[in-house]
Amino acid sequence: MAEKKSTAISPTRAQDYPEWYQQVIKAADLAENSPVRGCMVIKPWGYSLWENIQQVLDEKFKATGHRNAYFPLFIPLSFLQKEAEHVQGFAKECAVVTHHRLEAGEDGRLKPSGELEEPLVVRPTSETIIGAMFAQWVQSYRDLPLLINQWANIVRWEMRTRLFLRTTEFLWQEGHTVHATAEEAMEETMKMLDLYAWFAREYLAIPVIKGEKTPEERFPGAVSTYSIEAMMQDRKALQAGTSHFLGQNFARASGIRFLDEKGQLQYAWTTSWGVSTRLIGALVMAHGDDHGLVLPPKLAPAQIVILPVIHQEKSRTSVLEYCHRLKEDLEALHYAGRPVRVELDTSEVRGGEKVWKWIKKGVPVWLEIGPREVSSQSVFLGRRDAVEARRYTRTRHEFLSTAPSLLEEIQQNLYRRALQLREENTVRIDSRKDFYDFFTPGNQDNPEIHGGFALCHWAGNQEVADRIKEDLGVSIRCVPLEDKPEPGKCIFTGQLSRQQVIFARAY
Repeated sequence: MAEKKSTAISPTRAQDYPEWYQQVIKAADLAENSPVRGCMVIKPWGYSLWENIQQVLDEKFKATGHRNAYFPLFIPLSFLQKEAEHVQGFAKECAVVTHHRLEAGEDGRLKPSGELEEPLVVRPTSETIIGAMFAQWVQSYRDLPLLINQWANIVRWEMRTRLFLRTTEFLWQEGHTVHATAEEAMEETMKMLDLYAWFAREYLAIPVIKGEKTPEERFPGAVSTYSIEAMMQDRKALQAGTSHFLGQNFARASGIRFLDEKGQLQYAWTTSWGVSTRLIGALVMAHGDDHGLVLPPKLAPAQIVILPVIHQEKSRTSVLEYCHRLKEDLEALHYAGRPVRVELDTSEVRGGEKVWKWIKKGVPVWLEIGPREVSSQSVFLGRRDAVEARRYTRTRHEFLSTAPSLLEEIQQNLYRRALQLREENTVRIDSRKDFYDFFTPGNQDNPEIHGGFALCHWAGNQEVADRIKEDLGVSIRCVPLEDKPEPGKCIFTGQLSRQQVIFARAY
């Protein structure tokens, strides 16, 4: 009988994927639940990931003409009521402030006092408060386009939460722009969608599908919503970013008008777009394995970790000196346009435990340096993209000359692996029976990982989509933009269908 391999994370992905996800986050020390129900504390390793995401995106936003600003956390209730569809879409998720101070009651306990004349909603998204300011800032066509981005926190009251994927409070960026014409606003909408897709591919090492949301899945108040959809290792979809063409809906609600070149007063055209700390959840689920987190080098807080191996006190000085010089030489190198990020772990932890600590944290490359490596001027290295097969010795000179290319090799390997997973689990389905079979597990009592992305014809009947969601927990993720429309027949109703859509279970 073959010996069962042990894993650093228990349960494994195959045994219990949701619990595996929670255990990877814990083992990697990314975040933990806070005393406030539904909220999380993002720990330094996890927050460093967010900072790296911020840095890359912020540079891209500014390179495309956008500027950062900050708007209030509190939004007057009357502002949300200006756009009926918008307030209806967010009403059930709003946290509301109704009092402005605390007073001690007769029992000595603090209680809210000083009721506000108008309740304040804790920002679920900022279209209405930003629209009120844009209405003051925009007067003439000369003020356009107005391109603003905000890095902020958001509160949406969630009943069922999961770290990074769905929490009551989360971090994000939200872009808001104003344009003179519909064409310019639509160009902006697609430009930002393309930017998100580029970032997912180049930095997250995750392939995504760009598509348009169906009317029922649109952002409340938008004319059109576009998203990037990624497949996780359990074959579920994750919406990794959205870009909204708002038309003139919010401009009319907020009074964003301008005098055009002919002196005529016109309503402006607006957009909004955003990504959040959900991207960290995407990294965990797209690349993690049964030993823990696996990070793409371009976003890893530390790309290379140096681990001194000191068994005898007499070798301590020489090993540490070698490690410090190696760290300096590596930090002088550049990868992806930035200095290589290196960490030297001198903590008093046994060698094996220290190695596994960094494996679980997902560091792309680790170097074990002991007296043998010092005397031979070499490094013993491990690659996180293949823990069990990729540990070997290289001369110090050879490693220094190839370190950036090694990081890029790992980055590309993770992308290829994620792309292969998606391609192997994306199917074209032409019958209702095959559709239901595809999304039905073989073991109903203990469902195995199954399903994926189903491309099939749908004629636009929302009742059909609602029934599928009720029966299987499957929804329409998007209408792919890059697929050439192929008319056919809806596999559920037999009605004419203009194009195939992507169905999947989703986070």
